[in-house]
Amino acid sequence: MGQILHGCARTTKAVRREIQNSQTSLTELASRYGLNVKTVAKWKKRDFVEDVSMGPKKRLSTVLRPEQEAAIVAFRKHTLLPLDDCLDALQSAIPELTRSSLHRCLQRHGISPLPSTVEQPNKKEKFKNYPIGYFHIDIAEVYTEEGKLYRFVAFDRTSKFAYAELLEKYGRIEAAEFLKRLRLFPIKSIPF
Repeated sequence: MGQILHGCARTTKAVRREIQNSQTSLTELASRYGLNVKTVAKWKKRDFVEDVSMGPKKRLSTVLRPEQEAAIVAFRKHTLLPLDDCLDALQSAIPELTRSSLHRCLQRHGISPLPSTVEQPNKKEKFKNYPIGYFHIDIAEVYTEEGKLYRFVAFDRTSKFAYAELLEKYGRIEAAEFLKRLRLFPIKSIPF
């Protein structure tokens, strides 16, 4: 089974082991394997052949001090503000803070995405079941060429029957008259 190497790897475990066990000079080994002499010297000094990351073990900010990062984390956890709002609020206290350094800080501490505070319903909630003849009434302003009118709409969620009128005035009297005209319709006789 083949060995998985990172993109820049020029050696395998077997080659590294040969370099470590060989008594040949560094320049000869470098020319034999097509490597830099410094690379051969590096593998000659090591007592392992695994290809491990040689970068920093703990990622630290190059811009922010640890106490500034702690303040940022505390601020984000307390306020739950979005990234840009946190940046606006914190830049006066931490002038060297940039949007990217704030984002990297929040990622390092595992709080980059905001937690969902509102529970999402598993399924769509349906309207409550009502008997036929129970109307939902809505009134809205409508602007037409003639000017402002008021749209009165009544609909029955069960039978899907709808009744609408456009009126010039809106008030108690107009609403009562609308309801009287609505009662003239025989709801029970509507076919399904």
